[in-house]
Amino acid sequence: MSLDDIDRRILRVLQRNGRVSNVELAKEVGLSPSPCLRRVRLLEEAGVIDRYVALLDPAKVGAGLTVFARVWFKTQDAEITVQFGEAIRRFPEVIECYLTTGECDAILRIVTADLHSYWRFQADYLTRIPSVLNVKTDVPMETLKHSFELPVR
Repeated sequence: MSLDDIDRRILRVLQRNGRVSNVELAKEVGLSPSPCLRRVRLLEEAGVIDRYVALLDPAKVGAGLTVFARVWFKTQDAEITVQFGEAIRRFPEVIECYLTTGECDAILRIVTADLHSYWRFQADYLTRIPSVLNVKTDVPMETLKHSFELPVR
């Protein structure tokens, strides 16, 4: 799907506020409500808009600590990668997982209540995945930027 300027404006507004009414959205992007709704539906059908979600305050739901875990596998074959992926998908604490090139094999973003909770998660679950050789954890000291908005230009 090729995006034009109006589509991009719609996407920027929806990224800031997914609950904006169609009337308000139409006003912000310079359309009347019917064509605006048609464009949003087309963006949804094309998969450009994947889904709508509520963003929660991590501290208020008991997930105030974010850590980044770098993971090394025992070997680097397809079976190990699949096994690791299946295991990681079962842990709600792991909110992002990327297979990487470079020094480590995977990077995880993990949320827990506190450092002790993370330590328990790492000891009881993460390091017990059969494909995992080693885990190194980075604990951020301060968040300078945190956004879910993609640059739509």
